[in-house]
Amino acid sequence: MDEAIRLRRANESDAADIAALTREAYSRWIAILGREPLPMRVDYHDAVRRHRFDLLHADDRLAALIETAPDGDSLLIVNVAVRPGMQGRGLGRKLLSLAEEIAMEGRFSGVRLYTNALMAENIRLYETLGYRREREELRDVGTVVYMHKLLRPG
Repeated sequence: MDEAIRLRRANESDAADIAALTREAYSRWIAILGREPLPMRVDYHDAVRRHRFDLLHADDRLAALIETAPDGDSLLIVNVAVRPGMQGRGLGRKLLSLAEEIAMEGRFSGVRLYTNALMAENIRLYETLGYRREREELRDVGTVVYMHKLLRPG
């Protein structure tokens, strides 16, 4: 990857770009899930006010993002999205590592995330990075897999 990588915090003016990247990144899952994934349905103007978003730019183009929020003694990874043409370059891993840094700085015991059980490729990635399944729950959106990575004793 020869692009110049730049990471910055999002602000409200980034909401439309966040929504567009998220739609692009998650669109591949529509056929597998039989519906739009939940991150495609979010009001990002509201989400940017409530959660932290870190944006990763390759050269001057938004390439990836991560959305985080406190969740009890853990930091919740609400959304991690990588532009399809930029996938496979380690950007998602870089952002997941950033979430761990944010969690450590915030003195959280770990990081949490959830995903659809049909997104097996993502689950495998999370497991290789040290995430463990906490539970699975059948909901109206399918089977939700909750995962956690402990960073320090709670």
